Amino acid sequence: MTRKTILLLAAVFAATCAVTRKAILTATAAAPLTFTAPAQAGTFDHSHAAFTAVLQATVANERVNYDAMKKNPAPLEAYLGSLAAVNEKEFGSWSRDQRLAFLINLYNAATLKLVVQNYPIKSIKKIGNLIQGPWDQAVVPLFGKTVTLKYIEHELIRPRYAEPRVHFALVCAALGCPPLRAEAFAADRLGAQMDEQGRRFLTTPGKNRVEAAAGVLYLSPIFDWFSKDFTDQAGSVEKFVAPYFPEADRPSILSGKLKVKFTGYDWSLNKQ
Repeated sequence: MTRKTILLLAAVFAATCAVTRKAILTATAAAPLTFTAPAQAGTFDHSHAAFTAVLQATVANERVNYDAMKKNPAPLEAYLGSLAAVNEKEFGSWSRDQRLAFLINLYNAATLKLVVQNYPIKSIKKIGNLIQGPWDQAVVPLFGKTVTLKYIEHELIRPRYAEPRVHFALVCAALGCPPLRAEAFAADRLGAQMDEQGRRFLTTPGKNRVEAAAGVLYLSPIFDWFSKDFTDQAGSVEKFVAPYFPEADRPSILSGKLKVKFTGYDWSLNKQ
């Protein structure tokens, strides 16, 4: 190949490259490059819809159909499995209410499973023994460990969130407890749900009531057992509970003239 031919081919190649570059730049200007974010892994369902489905199928009139749950435990177990799959780092990235709703639902769902595993029983207190009662059983999978219901309530929820209304939301499977909702707790309405639980609980005459003529405010033992949780926030148990009672009862509750007496606590199972 002659030197002249080589120079001619080089000129043709350079011209071709210039045309191609111009075409690319023109196309880029006309249609800017877009970047698609990589597909995200499945995120946790903070509506807790799976637990709501379990509750709606088995809870009616504040009682639980443990027979039905015993016959078909798979939905409850699958929900608890979804909670167990959450690692501590992911949990820590959530909002306060997302974390609290998670723990409340975990406690309630694990309590249901514990009862179902031991059903039929007349009371949750029949589970375990004198040394290790139901709340001391290591039955709750959390962050790669298996912990107790006592740990969830007294090591996580109460000290870390300082939210006394959880006592209206945590249900220990006894008739003396606040009622079990037929829906899961969810972060976007957690405060409203706990307040509703408080109103339902404190207007149940067998557990809480005002007898102004007798000068007595009858309250559930929950307000005795956990009195510090309520007084730390409101100054007194009376000030805390007053907004949850009917408006007509509030002045007498806040007057300081009523003697507080605690009602009995029914440990019978909250079964249908």
